[in-house]
Amino acid sequence: MTDKALCYLTATELALKIRSGEISAVETMEAHLAQIENINPQVNAIVTLLPELAMEQARKADEKLAQGGKLGPLHGLPVAHKDLVQTKGIRTTFGSLVYEDFIPEEDALLVERLREAGAILLGKTNTPEFGAGSQTFNKVFGVTKNPYDLSKTCGGSSGGAAVSVSCRMLPFADGSALGGSLRNPTNFCNVVGLRPCVGRVPSWPSEFGWNSFAVDGPIARTVEDAALMLSVLAGPDLRSPISLPESGAVFRKPLERDLKGLRIAWSADLGGLPVDSRVTETLEAQREVFEDLGCIVEQGFPDFSDADEIFKTFRAWFYEMNHGSLLPEHRDKMKETVVWNIESGMKLSGPELGRAEVKRTALFHRVRKFMQNYDFLALPVSQVPPFPIEQEFVSEINGVKMETYLDWMRSCYFISVTGQPAISVPSGFTSDGLPVLLQLVGKPRDDLGVLQLACAFEKATGFYQQIPGVAQ
Repeated sequence: MTDKALCYLTATELALKIRSGEISAVETMEAHLAQIENINPQVNAIVTLLPELAMEQARKADEKLAQGGKLGPLHGLPVAHKDLVQTKGIRTTFGSLVYEDFIPEEDALLVERLREAGAILLGKTNTPEFGAGSQTFNKVFGVTKNPYDLSKTCGGSSGGAAVSVSCRMLPFADGSALGGSLRNPTNFCNVVGLRPCVGRVPSWPSEFGWNSFAVDGPIARTVEDAALMLSVLAGPDLRSPISLPESGAVFRKPLERDLKGLRIAWSADLGGLPVDSRVTETLEAQREVFEDLGCIVEQGFPDFSDADEIFKTFRAWFYEMNHGSLLPEHRDKMKETVVWNIESGMKLSGPELGRAEVKRTALFHRVRKFMQNYDFLALPVSQVPPFPIEQEFVSEINGVKMETYLDWMRSCYFISVTGQPAISVPSGFTSDGLPVLLQLVGKPRDDLGVLQLACAFEKATGFYQQIPGVAQ
């Protein structure tokens, strides 16, 4: 196979071919490094590249296979980690000048799990400073561009990861999300992003082990590949006090399922969010696909009252806890929106946090009761298509002014507040060729159901097969 043909294979296909000996880990790594060399200068998605280390590990992977050693499910597959993820001995900047030369002394848990499963680290992917905002740029590495239109943003904060996978420079990549950072960038790049339910993928190291907003998850070209990666990332770990006890092995089973009679609540705007007509028109054209699959689709949505206040309160608190100590010495090195979020957290009182917690619990139960009548909720991932790369964030939608740099992402972070699993799945393109993805939300802890429904939709539509021009 040619290098490019190897890069076009899905992660699942690559894993099978490496395991069977049809192709080698060395050939696979060489192909992806060549793809990176050809394409990355145009998109700036992979910001730290380790070709010598990657090739050394690929050779060891082939030796292990030849010797009959026990192989993990991701044996020989290249991966790059988001630059918010700590990698022992490898530069990790968090997209900030404050940590421009930081070299961690330990690996994050997800790095451990991917390595143990046989994946081979080749570098780090770009992210906005401290993951703040769905526009991937920073003063350390610059801006990451959308592969479908280099003049547009790729979203964020897992922007480098989404672009790398979309451009076939990686078969999959890890991402992380507080509000929409696994779904927004995949929406803009026509790849799959899964926000697992809280506790599905344990996180470590973390000073805030009880944090129930931030999650890690997979980014892949197909739902099957996302499930494969989740099977490795999921499962309990004593270092995470909120990790769920179930093994990730269930996600390696076939995703086929009889969908007849499943009830889907379909909402174009969650009852009033401003949504660009290009998004609405693209998604509405796909509604009948679910009906053809045997699902019952009805207009409906839960009551998301207070979701905006809840999210912004806890996000501000999170930023103050994580980065507030940096302000006195490093304020001039940090972007304005990060400083604003930290200072918003500093202004919070105990009673304000308490009220937000009470409101979050009430919201959870409203959504839970709504989902007793439905198996899934379907809605837009993002309220707008990819916007100009010079624009830091969306300031208005359909004439409605966005008050903060976060407001245009409500269709994502309203769901994040509930802690339920949600996936972005390719669903079409605007008239000017920009991706639009559908968001599918499952009942609490039903990550498998979300993957099964998304997989059926993906196979029925095939939008994931379109390769951006820059990668062809």
